[in-house]
Amino acid sequence: MTDTLPRRAVLLRDHVREAAAGLRPVGLELDRDPTAVDRWLDLPAVDLMRRSTVPSEYLAAPLRIGPYTYDMRSCLEHTLTIEELSYGDAGFMLACPGPLMSGVAVDALGDDKQRHAYYERLAGPGPVWTFFGLTEPDKGSAAAELRTELRPDGDGFRLHGAKRYVGNAAFAQLGVVFCRRAPGPLGIEAVLVDTADPGYRAELIPTVGLRGARISAITLDGVRVEREHVLGHDTLKPSRRGLVGAIRTLQRFRPVLAGTALGLTRAVLDHVRVRRPGLAGAARHRLEDLQDRLAAARHRNHAVAAAIDAGTVRADRVAGIKTRAAELAEAATLAAAELLGPAALLEDPWLEKAYRDARAFEFMEGTGHIQRLAVFQGVTRGTFLP
Repeated sequence: MTDTLPRRAVLLRDHVREAAAGLRPVGLELDRDPTAVDRWLDLPAVDLMRRSTVPSEYLAAPLRIGPYTYDMRSCLEHTLTIEELSYGDAGFMLACPGPLMSGVAVDALGDDKQRHAYYERLAGPGPVWTFFGLTEPDKGSAAAELRTELRPDGDGFRLHGAKRYVGNAAFAQLGVVFCRRAPGPLGIEAVLVDTADPGYRAELIPTVGLRGARISAITLDGVRVEREHVLGHDTLKPSRRGLVGAIRTLQRFRPVLAGTALGLTRAVLDHVRVRRPGLAGAARHRLEDLQDRLAAARHRNHAVAAAIDAGTVRADRVAGIKTRAAELAEAATLAAAELLGPAALLEDPWLEKAYRDARAFEFMEGTGHIQRLAVFQGVTRGTFLP
């Protein structure tokens, strides 16, 4: 499939591809010990993640490649960056400090003062991990059914509740928590939380795959939230704040997540070609079919991300590409295990890790059945297909 990316995007992709080389041994170490990321903070890939989506005016040395300056706030450029780093190792990429989803939420909802305070902290001298607290026990990511409460307390608020399956929350310094201030969809807010504040507790949840993401459970026991830490409180109407912000953040981030799955898929298929260069017959056709499906999915994902940059957010197409990417990651690892032989997952530590990691994407930022509902709605409206 012909590469239709603009020149600045191609230059960025190639630059990140170099930074991602050699990440797989590090990823295997993080799979054994997720806290080991502290030993690898000088890698170029970590620097890319720390700076990704941070506005260039907050950076002492913004990324420059040829005539272009990058901050990866473009959805397409962010997607390309994450895809290439995930080709190196998806778990390592998710273990890195940086804004990730919390930055998208602050951009979508925060006022100028809130964005300035957030990015000033991210751009400081030391690494800062962040978290995005939406998912709750028993409720998942159903933003309209949140139980975490923001209760009035003097001239501010207190935060009570729990979050679960939140990346890096047990190690983060800063994060965004979605909560309920009043009944109904207009009562949902997003607040900035400093994890050093009393009442915040988080602990790791044991996981099978993507251990570098350090999935955590959060308990919020009366965490103090000042009024100025409620995102958009003084600048946005309630109808444009919490629930809308959650939806906008997820839609903006899903092509990025799809890029994570597609980067891993590409790595697995390349791994099979290297290990078994002489595949023939049905085995070769199976690998080629997966390669063709991957090329089509990447092309579609880049188109969806570019459309978001242009101001067109199509929920059905965003949902469709996220689902297809997660399916491809699982299909590629299953095919690799079969094509490389019955002992492949025992004798090949990287493939065994990739096999486990690939099964996480189904559950991240909306499960497949939720995404298929959005696709179905697009089909019934006649808007899903070009």
